Amino acid sequence: MTEVTYYTQEGLDKLKEEVHYLTTTGRQLISKAIAEARDKGDLSENAEYDAAKEAQGLHEAKISKLKNTLANARLIDESKLDLSKVLALSIVKIKNVKNGATMTYQLVAETEADLKTGKISVKSPIAQGLLGKSVGEFAEIEVPAGKMQFEVLEISR
Repeated sequence: MTEVTYYTQEGLDKLKEEVHYLTTTGRQLISKAIAEARDKGDLSENAEYDAAKEAQGLHEAKISKLKNTLANARLIDESKLDLSKVLALSIVKIKNVKNGATMTYQLVAETEADLKTGKISVKSPIAQGLLGKSVGEFAEIEVPAGKMQFEVLEISR
């Protein structure tokens, strides 16, 4: 049983786009590579053909996985979310109690996570420690570097 994953509209659209690209353009490119390799002669000793067929198998597996993810994806209506506590899709401003550094993260689905843009997975240790917390509360989070304590400064959407 595959678990349900919650997405923003942007994340769901990206997922649909990727599935569409892989099933159209991606399959055409793989077919062309197989045809070119087949044209080079004896298939029993053709490493290029074997590589192209293996790439096709991996490509189809990726399509299957993404379609399964898409089938179990749920869109979250951000307007109905509670702003009093940290939930999936919350934008949270936190302060590291030890060094005073402040950070702002949005808690998103695993596939949407991108630290460069401030989006962290709801399954990450920091997000897990923040879920359910309210403004002013402290979260002690076990990270690879040890225990860290954060204060929730602000929650928004």
